[in-house]
Amino acid sequence: MKTASIIIIGNEILSGRTQDTNSNYLAKILVEKGISLEEVRVIPDDHSIIESVVNNESTAKDYVFTSGGIGPTHDDITAEAIANCFDTPLVIRDDAVELLAMNYKNGKKDLNAARLRMARIPEGAKLIKNKISGAPGFIIKNVFVMAGVPQIFEAMVQEIILDIRSVNPILSKTLKIYKKESEISERLWNYADKYKEISIGSYPFDSSGVFGVEIVLSHTDLRLLNKVFDEMLGDFNEPNTS
Repeated sequence: MKTASIIIIGNEILSGRTQDTNSNYLAKILVEKGISLEEVRVIPDDHSIIESVVNNESTAKDYVFTSGGIGPTHDDITAEAIANCFDTPLVIRDDAVELLAMNYKNGKKDLNAARLRMARIPEGAKLIKNKISGAPGFIIKNVFVMAGVPQIFEAMVQEIILDIRSVNPILSKTLKIYKKESEISERLWNYADKYKEISIGSYPFDSSGVFGVEIVLSHTDLRLLNKVFDEMLGDFNEPNTS
C-alpha cells in the first residue's frame, strides 16, 4: 500500500489563531485513493525545520503533501526551503508568471515584487494550477506543495488527483457495541493480534447516557473485511451495525 504524510506549515496554526481543516479534507481523498496516511504534522514557518521535515518525509513516504507558506509575505518561505531541500534553484518561472497574471486586471503590469514572490518555483517542478487566485503550487519529486487557505488548498487538491496513483480503496465497516470499552478490550486485543493486517479502531460513545463502542474495521480486501466483521458480529452478538 502506498503511504503518505501531510505537513501543515504555519505559525498561525501552532498559535491557535487559525484552525487546520486542510488535513481532514485531504485525508478523506487519500482513503478513497487507497493511500495510507501515516502522519500529519504541524510545523512553524522555520526554514531549517521545513527543510528537515520534508527531507525526512519524502524519503520515508510515497507521497508528501504540504499546506501553507507559499504566499507573498516575508514569512512565506516554504518554496525556498523545499527548493533547498532538493538542492534545486528557486526562480521566477515564466509559466508561473503567466498563470498569476491572468488573475489581475492589467495582467503582468499588476505584478509587483510581492506578487512575483508567488511565481518563484523550483526549476523542473510541475505547476499545480490555482483556479481561485492564480498563484500556483508545485510538485517536486514526490512532494506536493500547496497553499494554506482552505478554499485554494481544496482547489489545488482537485488539480492533483490524477497525479496521485490510485490503488485499491480503503474500505471500512462499523460494528456498534453497547458495552463499555473496558468490558471488551481483551477480545479486541485478541482480534488485533489475530488479524494484524486489518486496522481495528475502537471509539467509545455516550448517546444520552447510553454507553458503547464503535468498532471500525478498515482494509482494502472486502472479502477479508466481511469475514472479520461477521466473526466479530457473532462474537459480540450485537444487531445494530453499519
